[in-house]
Amino acid sequence: MLEESIRYTKVADSKLIEIFKYHPEISPKAIDLFTHVLNAQHIWANRILGLLPKYQVWETYGTDMFEQISTENFELLDQIVKTITLDKEITYTNSLGDQYTSLAKDILFHVVNHSTYHRAQIASLFKLDGITPPITDYIMLKRDHQL
Repeated sequence: MLEESIRYTKVADSKLIEIFKYHPEISPKAIDLFTHVLNAQHIWANRILGLLPKYQVWETYGTDMFEQISTENFELLDQIVKTITLDKEITYTNSLGDQYTSLAKDILFHVVNHSTYHRAQIASLFKLDGITPPITDYIMLKRDHQL
């Protein structure tokens, strides 16, 4: 189910990326939130792999980078699922400098949940900008054979 959840996150994120591509009038807050989603995915994947991340949690960049960074993130997540034992303990330092240890599967669940949380916020911001948000509900994507 975890692999399916990651696949769902990839599909749902890609639907937002398409909106960002064709709507330059989107609010900066929506852009900042999705940048944060991508950065968090990147940071957590690198923590699991024992690598240093290239991006900071609230670092910003243009929407033209979204697709590339998302592709890189899901390549890392795919690598994790294929090569890391999900019960492996991962010790990492958060952005405040505090050290923690968590299981890889718990971190991956957090990545999926965190992404879903912020996609909902972004959908609300799209509506305020007069943009119809894409359908990203898991069950609807599943019924439509997009997963």
